[in-house]
Amino acid sequence: MPRVSDDRIAAIEAKKAELSQAMAAGDLAPEDFVRLSKEYAQIEPVAAAAREVRRLRAERASLQEMTRDADAEMRAMAEEELEEIDERLPRAEQKLAVQLLPKDAADDRPAMLEVRAGTGGDEAALFAGDLLRMYQRFAELEGWKFEMISASASDVGGYKEAVASINGKGVFAKLKFESGVHRVQRVPATESGGRIHTSAATVAVLPEAEEVDVQIDEKDLRIDVFRASGPGGQSVNTTDSAVRITHLPTGIVVSQQDEKSQHKNKAKALKVLRTRIYEHERAKADAERAGERKSMVGSGDRSERIRTYNFPQGRVTDHRINLTLHKLDAILEGSGLAELTEALIAEDEAQRLAGLEEEA
Repeated sequence: MPRVSDDRIAAIEAKKAELSQAMAAGDLAPEDFVRLSKEYAQIEPVAAAAREVRRLRAERASLQEMTRDADAEMRAMAEEELEEIDERLPRAEQKLAVQLLPKDAADDRPAMLEVRAGTGGDEAALFAGDLLRMYQRFAELEGWKFEMISASASDVGGYKEAVASINGKGVFAKLKFESGVHRVQRVPATESGGRIHTSAATVAVLPEAEEVDVQIDEKDLRIDVFRASGPGGQSVNTTDSAVRITHLPTGIVVSQQDEKSQHKNKAKALKVLRTRIYEHERAKADAERAGERKSMVGSGDRSERIRTYNFPQGRVTDHRINLTLHKLDAILEGSGLAELTEALIAEDEAQRLAGLEEEA
């Protein structure tokens, strides 16, 4: 693990003190106060971790000095305390090193969640519905706002595809490793012979873009309007309120028909389009970044099989980190998903720390 120098720790604490002093000034413009507050909120946990490392290092140095004391009783007491410090210091140093890892600029953003039925017909659509509910419940437990953007229901229940917007603190950071192919193994309700079927659904988690992130030129868009239809193709609207937008430079196509108003459908479609263009640009930048390390938790490619939900055995296995949890019900209810997301984040941090050690 890379060691954070004492000079770096001093610089972190000095920066926090500087921001605190600047915020205390009485003549700040509102926008300057907001900017400083944001910077302070970002550095505060880093400074807290740095302060703990500095304190433990100083305590360790003092105890080492005491072990050279001529008094045997004092020396024994110092050696005992030193053992405790030698256990706590590496954990504190790792926590600080993790805080100093380069942050994904999108981590604090809201996310656009897209779930689509894959191979498996009706059973895949039912599973897509299970996944969507899992993320909705997880969002509720995290105190996030979950808003459906569009949904194409299956005739037998579940969804052919569904798109939702999730807003809250650290949404993308916690959900970004959910992108990929999710596989289910279970006996379908329609299966009379009791045979286990394997179906799949794809999940994509994209950081939501704001208007300032992606400037869309109207001349780059082809907008088609048509009559909305329901399951089986029956018309659910007597006016041409559904909207299909094609972004000509990238070829990205977004359709929206959930609202009765053409204006509302266009606004929602543009929101999804902006997010997909933003992700397209992020993916292109990542691909161009020379020597980029791929984390063991995967690239986030939605064609990559990442997880299996096995109903007969009541287990969920994440194939990227070889983690199996025998709590399928709790995971699909949302309450057990945190254990998976936290393990994936920890693995990503460990891989990035290992990468820094190799570069050092």
